[in-house]
Amino acid sequence: MVERRGIGDIVPHLVLWLGIAVVAFPVYLAFVASTQEAYLIANGQMSLLPGGKFLDNYYRTIFIGTSSSTREPVGTMLFNSFVMAMAISLGKIAISIISAYAIVYFRFPFRMAVFWLIFITLMLPVEVRIYPTYKIAADLSLLDSFAGLTLPLIASATATLLFRQFFMTVPDELLEASRIDGAGPIRFFKDTLLPLSRTNMAALFVILFIYGWNQYLWPLLITTRDNMQTIVIGIRKMITTSDALTEWPLVMATAMLAMLPPVAVVILMQKLFVRGLVETEK
Repeated sequence: MVERRGIGDIVPHLVLWLGIAVVAFPVYLAFVASTQEAYLIANGQMSLLPGGKFLDNYYRTIFIGTSSSTREPVGTMLFNSFVMAMAISLGKIAISIISAYAIVYFRFPFRMAVFWLIFITLMLPVEVRIYPTYKIAADLSLLDSFAGLTLPLIASATATLLFRQFFMTVPDELLEASRIDGAGPIRFFKDTLLPLSRTNMAALFVILFIYGWNQYLWPLLITTRDNMQTIVIGIRKMITTSDALTEWPLVMATAMLAMLPPVAVVILMQKLFVRGLVETEK
């Protein structure tokens, strides 16, 4: 039996392909620009087909350096951004899951008050606490260091809230069974809750990794040396006020390289990411 597709099936696919084209075409133009000569872009003569400077532009970008405004190679920036994103995402997950575990399974004084204090911090934008955070980091000599890049951003009220809501759905029978088996709080957390939270942690890791990778304001304040700047800061410094001085092929090559790690994380963890977002029962 041949299934006939009506107009109702064709229109959504056309809309989907149109949306893909709108999103993908600027990325394609950035890739094409990264393979062109600088004078072609400056004169507005860039073609829609890749040029012949692919290897030269990307080699210079990754290993040599980009421009007078940011002399560090992009390989160093990629490493700094990767360390920052990994430390922020793993640190947020570790602190949040432990905090949520304590709030849900331990009965201590002012337990709910502590939770609401954590929750209220969601209402404070980063700009409100940026100066006192910078002052503390400077007093602790954390400027131009990986600790300064990561530690002030490592706490997460959102992740704590999500883990708390998940732990509240875990049946009490699992806790009772662990007690009967003689498991203590640490063993129950390690052997029961952590395996159940695997998909939730994966989904949060993808979100938090992209959050850490795209940080701009905090790295701009905390770093002064070129060898500590992240790739987002590097792209901004490469774009000078005069178009004639901006090396656009190298800027576009840097932008393409900056997209690769987040895209790789999303692709590699796609299944766990989707399961962590859609699963409501364990």
